[in-house]
Amino acid sequence: MVVLNSDQLLTAIRDRVDHPATASEMMQRLKIPREQRATIKRLLKALVESGRLIQTRGTRFGLPDRMNLVVGRVQTHPRGFGFVIPDRPVEGVTGDVFIAGNNLNQAMHGDRVVARIERTREERAEGRIVRILARGASTIVGRFDVDESGMGFLVPFDRRLIMDVSIPADERKDAEPGDMVVAEITRFPTPTRSPLGRVLNVLGDIDEPGVDTEIIIRKYGIQDQHSPEAVEEANRLGGTVKDKDIRGRTDFRPLTTVTIDGEHARDFDDAITIDRLPNGHYWLGVHIADVAHYVPEGSALDEEAYDRSTSVYFPERAVHMFPSELSTGLCSLNPNVDRLVQSCLMEVDRQGDVVRYEIHDGVIHSNARMTYTDVNAILTEHDPAVTRKYGHLVGMFETMKELFQILNQRRRRRGSIDFDLKEPEIVLDDEGMVEEIIAAERNIAHRIIEEFMLLANETVAEHLDQRDVPTLYRVHEDPDPMKVEEFDEFVSTLGYGLGAPTNAVRPRHFQKLVERIQGKPEEKPIAFLMLRTMQKARYDPQNLGHFGLAASSYTHFTSPIRRYPDLVVHRTLRESRHGMSDDRKEELTEELPEAARHTSERERRANDAERELVQWKKVRFMADKVGDEFEGYITGVAAFGLYIELIEHFVEGMVHVSTMADDYYRFVERAHIMRGENTGQVYRLGDKVRVQVIKVDMERRQVDLGLVEILEKVRASERNRGPRRSKAEPKRERHLAGGRKRSGRPGRRERAVKKPRR
Repeated sequence: MVVLNSDQLLTAIRDRVDHPATASEMMQRLKIPREQRATIKRLLKALVESGRLIQTRGTRFGLPDRMNLVVGRVQTHPRGFGFVIPDRPVEGVTGDVFIAGNNLNQAMHGDRVVARIERTREERAEGRIVRILARGASTIVGRFDVDESGMGFLVPFDRRLIMDVSIPADERKDAEPGDMVVAEITRFPTPTRSPLGRVLNVLGDIDEPGVDTEIIIRKYGIQDQHSPEAVEEANRLGGTVKDKDIRGRTDFRPLTTVTIDGEHARDFDDAITIDRLPNGHYWLGVHIADVAHYVPEGSALDEEAYDRSTSVYFPERAVHMFPSELSTGLCSLNPNVDRLVQSCLMEVDRQGDVVRYEIHDGVIHSNARMTYTDVNAILTEHDPAVTRKYGHLVGMFETMKELFQILNQRRRRRGSIDFDLKEPEIVLDDEGMVEEIIAAERNIAHRIIEEFMLLANETVAEHLDQRDVPTLYRVHEDPDPMKVEEFDEFVSTLGYGLGAPTNAVRPRHFQKLVERIQGKPEEKPIAFLMLRTMQKARYDPQNLGHFGLAASSYTHFTSPIRRYPDLVVHRTLRESRHGMSDDRKEELTEELPEAARHTSERERRANDAERELVQWKKVRFMADKVGDEFEGYITGVAAFGLYIELIEHFVEGMVHVSTMADDYYRFVERAHIMRGENTGQVYRLGDKVRVQVIKVDMERRQVDLGLVEILEKVRASERNRGPRRSKAEPKRERHLAGGRKRSGRPGRRERAVKKPRR
């Protein structure tokens, strides 16, 4: 038998080896030719490293699902237990595998492990960790402190890391008690000893400007400095396009070309050309920075970009996938300079269908660096000054608007789900503190660029799929019918419905519901629940379609400066145009599954880091508002209380059930409500309520709220019994007591610049 890649080997083992076997036994069973045995050993090692095979202590190899084992990553809980999130679905098991505290076996949050499933109840599995395959991180961020005996220790900032790290006296650097530090773990925990570490960096006081961002970067293991090798490679490329690089490319420089981005954007990775053809169709060009031309596989720039997989955008700063010498220099489509691109040109008819397309290696010369604000001023506000300034481009923008409306209507007709919820935008002052939280603007210019990028991504995906080219797709699978049933059951209590059997629901059914709830008080909670009902989008070498966009083929092609999968697509796209060998196809088929897993994981890490820092800044913004009252919507209902998002500040807080002291409240999970046993009072997902800020807990980064109507009832009851005891300190007394006030001086406005993920 001839085996070419790991997938073929795994299939052969599953079909023809009926027990855990040694490498020699497997080769005999599979009749592997002698000249292939070195390759088989390499493939076996790769399968073990990926967790698709288990190597026992007796050097035998077995299939984990047939050994009652699961490979995955540990997620621990501050209360001491944990879960193993499987790398792949486990037959007969729904969700993650629960691990009791005494079965963690020194595994720490983020570790990759092998767990044995010991019992299953109603598809819920419980198990024990039997092996640690790889530690999640070798460094940890936290607060340095000293105990009564003088022994130093680090309290992890991430509360899911449930063990303190001992720091010997000679490994403390300049850390003082209370400082936030980064420490390297020099000895991982054993059954008899706690972890040991040494201080690498002292970050400073947790309340100093910028320290919060540094903490989050280190908590998530995000590399914020580029390696000297990568920077040197970027510098060697220079800042201008060389004549030899232009030869053989399609010359788009005579065409009028523009980029449209935010005011504070520094890297421009997409540019647009557009014309109306004699037949009434549109000739749309989407030109994307040709990063792949400058970053070959295996280079220092490539390896570092793969490790990061994505740029990360924080309110104060961005952590870029590539060094600035590349991302804001040679690979940024700056105005009035030549730049190399990969271009997708599409002829679009009046119904929004692509009737013809071309894909080129090209060169452009951008005529203008436009902003969303200025394009919106031209198209929507008809601002005379801006219109006059860009008079030679106004006709181009009006043609863009026409095509946008056609494309948007086409997507709506096929049922693409288009949420248009207001997103928060954090405005910072000069010291990096939150000055205000406002609704982010999403105008016609944002929507034009988004629509054009979506069309290019679909066109490229279909091109690659039809030619059977191995690549990475952006996939969004159909939702779980059980979750859809629960969602439909809930919205029916509000007078809505999907209008289709749960096992036959298509994107258009969700989109029609989105249109019905638009502008209603229940819009945001229903939209949030709808998002939780659906699968998470991810990368995959198989073209599984995109449910949310109602697209049969979709990929990420338009942002290779900030997303590694786009770089993969650019490479495979070029190779397919210039001829891809069978050997190269086999190589990609073997490598892409791991690339998809890795880049999807890195994307989730970036999202989590961005979300946590924004939440932290929101909580800090609320610190001087204890006692204040706000209106908000119930965005989540749980057994322990209600999640409320404040309308005014887009801040989410928690009404703990213990503050709902006027009755015994019961949680009804499927209906997403809390119901009072005696009063019959119901609090439902989507209800508008008035709340008071009771406490701002900086350690847990949580805003504790109370429902005003319940607090007033409780206070009235307490007045009847004796002295008043309020949950919240009255604001007047708090100010007299010296509560912190925000600075009255206006600060410089800084906005987080973040391009949408689709």
